[in-house]
Amino acid sequence: MLSRKGLIPDDYLLTRLAEDVLQPKFKTVQRKARFVDKNGTCNVAHTNIREQGRFLQDVFTTLVDLKWLHTLVIFTMSFLCSWFLFGMIWWLIAFAHGDLDQQTEDFVPCVTDIRSFSSAFLFSIEVQVTIGFGGRMITEECVSAIVILIVQNIVGLVINAIMLGCIFMKTAQAKRRAETLIFSKHAVIGFRNGKLCFMIRIGDLRKSMIISAAVRMQVVRKTTTNEGEVVPLDQIDIQMDNPIGTNGIFLVSPLIICHIIDKNSPLYEMSAEDLQNENIEVIVVLEGVVETTGITTQARTSYLPDEILWGQRFVSTVSEEDGVYAVDYSKFGNTVKVPTPVCSAKQLEEGGGLEMFRLQDFSHYKGSVRRRRAKQPSVSQEEKTQATGQAISS
Repeated sequence: MLSRKGLIPDDYLLTRLAEDVLQPKFKTVQRKARFVDKNGTCNVAHTNIREQGRFLQDVFTTLVDLKWLHTLVIFTMSFLCSWFLFGMIWWLIAFAHGDLDQQTEDFVPCVTDIRSFSSAFLFSIEVQVTIGFGGRMITEECVSAIVILIVQNIVGLVINAIMLGCIFMKTAQAKRRAETLIFSKHAVIGFRNGKLCFMIRIGDLRKSMIISAAVRMQVVRKTTTNEGEVVPLDQIDIQMDNPIGTNGIFLVSPLIICHIIDKNSPLYEMSAEDLQNENIEVIVVLEGVVETTGITTQARTSYLPDEILWGQRFVSTVSEEDGVYAVDYSKFGNTVKVPTPVCSAKQLEEGGGLEMFRLQDFSHYKGSVRRRRAKQPSVSQEEKTQATGQAISS
């Protein structure tokens, strides 16, 4: 009635009807530590590593993986130590040749104007950084000085290449691009195209695209093999029904990634109650190549059972405005409740599928209407009897 008068939109009424569907309420159970945090970091601590020398075999990757504070300290100390080391060598050369003593007019030093260690340190900086103030210079008097000059130049170039490359890789790390790849806070389970599906929503906040983007899902749970071996973190791949029907996705606007809960799904025998009692974790991995840098990036998140909403679907975020498709990210994680059976996909399939569920739901609704109509004639008959009695008495 209110929707016909224009006081309340029709979509609001449909939403309210969907919310009136009874949903099961379960007590939350204590969960173990999650394998992957919501921000994508892996909650794994590596302990008792005896072969620490393996990290030194890959120095560049080790430097890139360090924190920014440690990287800047190493960056500064590498230059200071090299300047100090070669400054000491230049001072020893000058001391051995007698350049530090009182010199006559016809004396030719190895390096001009070196009088102390401070002047040798400044000359080391000038050589490695190629400043060349012009006050100090090397002569052809000492062969050892020429060799040290060549060695210091080569060492300086190597340090520059490693340190500058490390700084560049840290600033252009792929995980920085992953900060603008977002996932819905909750996952939902509901019907889509007549099938019970597990769904999440992903989006990209930047206009620059992710090339060859692909999504993978895994269920991590504790299992026991037939031989009695306990696997604490058993990773099970689950197949997905991508929106465009291929392995890759075209991530221009937010997409709903769907996994059909069929016989091959690890969620096939789980009902709404079983899901809350299971200690599982659904991990979602989004991979692709950054369009601007060509570096492969990866974004991750996970969903625990209390973050999976049964009987709900995502609200649409895309609308057409003035010939342009507008995306409203304020609705990115919004969901609405929809009529969904709380039984497992296996029980639903054995019971006749979605059509049987709709038929039972309709028959229940029809029966309630009939009972209302059955009561109305009885009430009207009593009123007629009372009216007849009053007429006779009068």
